[in-house]
Amino acid sequence: MLGVKAIGVKPIAAGTNNENLNGDALLLQQYSGIALPYNVVNPICFDAPVAPHLAAKLQAEPIAETALNQALTQWQSLAVEQLLIEGAGGWLLPLNEQRYLADWVAERNLPVVLVVGMKLGCLNHAMLSVREIERSGCQLIGWVANCIDPDMALLAENIADLKARINAPCLAVIPYSPSESEKVSLSVVLAKAIMPQD
Repeated sequence: MLGVKAIGVKPIAAGTNNENLNGDALLLQQYSGIALPYNVVNPICFDAPVAPHLAAKLQAEPIAETALNQALTQWQSLAVEQLLIEGAGGWLLPLNEQRYLADWVAERNLPVVLVVGMKLGCLNHAMLSVREIERSGCQLIGWVANCIDPDMALLAENIADLKARINAPCLAVIPYSPSESEKVSLSVVLAKAIMPQD
């Protein structure tokens, strides 16, 4: 749509279909600007739909940061203009007893887009996440309001409150169950918002 070659990847996923593939990773594979094998899009995947570090214990397959590092090197070597790395389970997703995905992101100095699930309790959740992102030294380049509760009271007021509190732009407001045309329009808005400016 914008003529920008972009890809989306999901380093860690938990929860698979009957072919042992993760639904979110499949969507990223489908909509990326270049065709990539599934294991490039999602190098670490566990079957159980639970926190990945717990799924890793169930499968006796610890989450290896060397695999994350190799995947990042591979993604950054691809001929693309934009790389979107989707997290899993929130900013402080445990990798093991000592490490969090946030540690890995911070050590690689990756910019962050926060997605806020708009529901009761989201203000606290969002501001805790913002504080942790800032504490880690990462750059929060923007946030997205994802309207996951169709009956949320005072939705507009909650979004306005977050806009006033978060010192980064609101890149988009995703409506509950957006139509296909809205999805296309929103993807263009988000792509423009996170593209580096000359």
